[in-house]
Amino acid sequence: MNLDETSVTAALRGDSSTPPTVHTRRAFARRVLTALPAAALVSSGALRAADKPNSKVAGVQLGLNVPYSFGNGLMNGDEILKNCVQLGLSGVELRTQPVEAFLGVPPELISPKKNVSQGSAASTADALKQWRKSVSMDRVKEFRAKYEAAGVLIEIVKVDGIFAMSDDEVDYAFTLAKALGGRAISTEIAHKDEELKRIGKFADKHQFMIGYHGHATTKPEHWETAFSFAKFNGANVDLGHFVAGNNVSPVAFLKQHHARVTHVHIKDRKFNNGPNTPFGEGDTPIAEVLRLIRDQKWNIQATIEFEYKIPAGSDRMTELARAIKFCRDALA
Repeated sequence: MNLDETSVTAALRGDSSTPPTVHTRRAFARRVLTALPAAALVSSGALRAADKPNSKVAGVQLGLNVPYSFGNGLMNGDEILKNCVQLGLSGVELRTQPVEAFLGVPPELISPKKNVSQGSAASTADALKQWRKSVSMDRVKEFRAKYEAAGVLIEIVKVDGIFAMSDDEVDYAFTLAKALGGRAISTEIAHKDEELKRIGKFADKHQFMIGYHGHATTKPEHWETAFSFAKFNGANVDLGHFVAGNNVSPVAFLKQHHARVTHVHIKDRKFNNGPNTPFGEGDTPIAEVLRLIRDQKWNIQATIEFEYKIPAGSDRMTELARAIKFCRDALA
């Protein structure tokens, strides 16, 4: 991935045009530092505390859903980490795929080809199940240490397909999330009571929160039903989806159920199932929610999830930097 450091830096500062080049040793060193792979910086010990990212603003941890927000689900852990460091992000919601790739899972088991037969899909699922039963958690600590040495905390671990997992695999998912240093699992919400009850039992067993991610079709009562089944059943409230689907602000829901909210997804959308927009152009009360988390001192990560169309002449990293700056400015 080719990254334009000048445009990203300009976006973080809020500049509308490219800043003039400053030929100083410090500026040159900073450009060189950004260009190096994060893994090399960590292994060499070159990333000093002063250079580490810090996106905890006024007590609110700004994060990013990765690698989803980078638009490339096949990114490895080092590539994700490098981008986060460049953007100044110190917290993430990380999907399990890059972690399992680091642990040596056969690629075809976590990225199966489309249009496979039912028998082939079942065979792949069984092979993945057997691999998960045999994998050691020792190298998970190595993955976590690399992120923490770079100043990036893996607070939320996104687990896809958890409702289809066997009991052993669900236990594995919670163990993996804990080993990564997470404080919650996230997954798409189910609308079958038996599924929410089953996974909720594992959450209570491990005493580890699971935040169910809602879409525009998710109503407050869907989460409230999940809450009734298990103490550690929680909510990942997607602010944009909530506004688009419910046509009201999510603030009242957050005030009532904040103790169950693991993290919120920050995106902007219009009412009435309207489109995603650049931050500040939709109907989502992003700034109000961020300030509410700040003022109430809730332990809720504000996780940016990038989904709007990239404007002509821009790129994803520049737009991500602008989104981060929007959130920082709201909390200033």
